[in-house]
Amino acid sequence: MFLTHAELQDTQAAALGRLLGGLRTNPFWAPRLEACGLAGERPSLDTFRARMPLATKAELADDQEQHPPYGSNLTRPLADYIRVHQTSSTTGAPLRWLDTPKGWDFLKRGWTEVLTAAGVTAEDRVFVAFSFGPFIGLWLAFEAAQELGALAIPGGALSSQMRLQAMLANEATVLCCTPTYALRLVEVAAEMDIDLSAARIRAIIVGGEPGGGVPAVRERIERAWPGARLLDHYGLTEAGSVTYACPERPGVMHVAESLYLAEVIEPSTGEAITFDGQTSGELVLTTLGRGDSPVLRYRTADIVCPLPRATCACGRAELALDGGVLGRADDMVHVRGVNLFPSAVDAIVGGFEAVAEYRVRVRTERGMTELDIDIEPMPAAIETHEQLRQAVEEGFQRTYGLRVGVHIVAPGSLPRFEFKARRWIRE
Repeated sequence: MFLTHAELQDTQAAALGRLLGGLRTNPFWAPRLEACGLAGERPSLDTFRARMPLATKAELADDQEQHPPYGSNLTRPLADYIRVHQTSSTTGAPLRWLDTPKGWDFLKRGWTEVLTAAGVTAEDRVFVAFSFGPFIGLWLAFEAAQELGALAIPGGALSSQMRLQAMLANEATVLCCTPTYALRLVEVAAEMDIDLSAARIRAIIVGGEPGGGVPAVRERIERAWPGARLLDHYGLTEAGSVTYACPERPGVMHVAESLYLAEVIEPSTGEAITFDGQTSGELVLTTLGRGDSPVLRYRTADIVCPLPRATCACGRAELALDGGVLGRADDMVHVRGVNLFPSAVDAIVGGFEAVAEYRVRVRTERGMTELDIDIEPMPAAIETHEQLRQAVEEGFQRTYGLRVGVHIVAPGSLPRFEFKARRWIRE
């Protein structure tokens, strides 16, 4: 049985009270709580939202610069922390984040939700296709799989060819990677003459970039990996694994509300938006169980579209996001009156199986933003290069009413990505 919305709110209020009560020794948050009258309080959820100011990544980055190397967002003595991770630095310098054993257990609960919703059990063999490094998702996926009793298979420090061979040899049933890398493995399998229908992968859990929420990308990956279902999730170093894929509705993600207090605001005003399934806004998070290095009302800069509050077909009452994360507020470009996120380009280009890789060049011409898209065709593409170029151009014209310059580039000329794809170049 899943908690009702009212039960979730009671759980959140109790957890919030414990969280705030433990922050008297946190040099970053204690003065902020004092300033807004919440120090030592056990406020209602509404009171907390009304009084507690929004926090930004820039504030945390400034704090780390002033108090190197880890900043002052530490509730306990430094010797109590056992894990350090950092953001991927797609926007600015990376943030470093520390966790105590208690905080790390909280984060593992989030990834356990991701795996459980995907139907992962002790019978599964989970292949984690990330390189060894400070990326938090790798470690959480691996250790959460162990928590469930599944066989956790590390894929770090291996080439793509070796990862494919390891998945086949170990008869892996679950693959964890980015959506870009799931498609890269398809490309490498073709080069190695490996038939992916021989693999036993039944679930591909993706994250790190919005592609998993794009229907065209999801369908392309599922076609390329016969018998596998693609499941998206969303997380960030500052908060952990926040959402999991709805087992019943493709493209919908639930927020793990027993672990996180989530809000969605209008980015320019900070005001709460209506959860109507039509209005999108910026996701704001409070980590309810990571009290030794928490975030309170943290602006993620990630844009989501919340569905109306209701009990889902999967039985859960947790907040549902249509399409998962649509993009980042700072990634949006305005092209002749049309607002485009990278996921909007993915929705067009990702639907063409003849496209091996692409790159977007953003430029300004006569004061207006223009896009040029470089397309690298698959070696075995049935379409001629000119047919493919025209088809992609027509896709943008038909869907968004935009004329976008599409250019064919030589095979192997565009970079490949094992982690987050960085396809957008601002000229």
